[in-house]
Amino acid sequence: MLNLSNYIIIALASLSAGAVNSIAGGGTLITFPVLTALGIPAVAANITNTVALCPGYLGGSLSQGKDLLNQKKRLWLYIPAAIVGGLLGGILLQVTPEVLFRELVPYLILLATALLVFQPIVRSYLTRRTKTTGAQPGSDIWGVVPVGIAAIYGGYFGAGLSIIVLAVLGITVDDSLTQLNALKQTIALITNLTAGLFFLFSGMVVWPVALVMAVGSLLGGALGGKLAGHVQPNVLRWIVVVIGLIVATLYFIR
Repeated sequence: MLNLSNYIIIALASLSAGAVNSIAGGGTLITFPVLTALGIPAVAANITNTVALCPGYLGGSLSQGKDLLNQKKRLWLYIPAAIVGGLLGGILLQVTPEVLFRELVPYLILLATALLVFQPIVRSYLTRRTKTTGAQPGSDIWGVVPVGIAAIYGGYFGAGLSIIVLAVLGITVDDSLTQLNALKQTIALITNLTAGLFFLFSGMVVWPVALVMAVGSLLGGALGGKLAGHVQPNVLRWIVVVIGLIVATLYFIR
């Protein structure tokens, strides 16, 4: 049974995660370990985390809406892939036994941490690629299957999903980084929203925790937006990377 001090810790963690997500990404590496440390079972913690952080993805998508106006054809291709992938990932999570998922958690955290490490390399590559190609739209159909596979991961765990999707789009779709980033944000939103809606009927969402986290992440996102000009994203990202490595190590020890 969670007490007041536990909810204060959850609120602070989600506030931090919202700020981190808006500046560098990787907020799940803060909130998920906090939930499990407070005694919430790993699968329920992951489900609650997914539901709670959906509003943050919505805010990010709305802020880049103007860059989606000329991408309607792509949205018709990738939104169904995100829906199917997010649903499959959610189903896969729900049927995963608690013991098995706890064994997978440190590896999933290490994967998310590695994605954060390679995030600037991915962005640098995509920036060079779009400049070299002149950012002329290519054949979008090639990205559907990889996006769907990324969405399965997103529905299952989610940490680092945006980095995976951006990398997939950068390799398969020929367009500017600004356009791809907006498309990535929408795909991540749809993936998490699909998984979140599926989880609503799972009976495993810890609703008091989810509500506190939703408010905290929204406030944190707004705070992160104001601090973005004063905080070095690389410094913040490496802090989260160190946290991820420590948390993964603790899970391995346990």
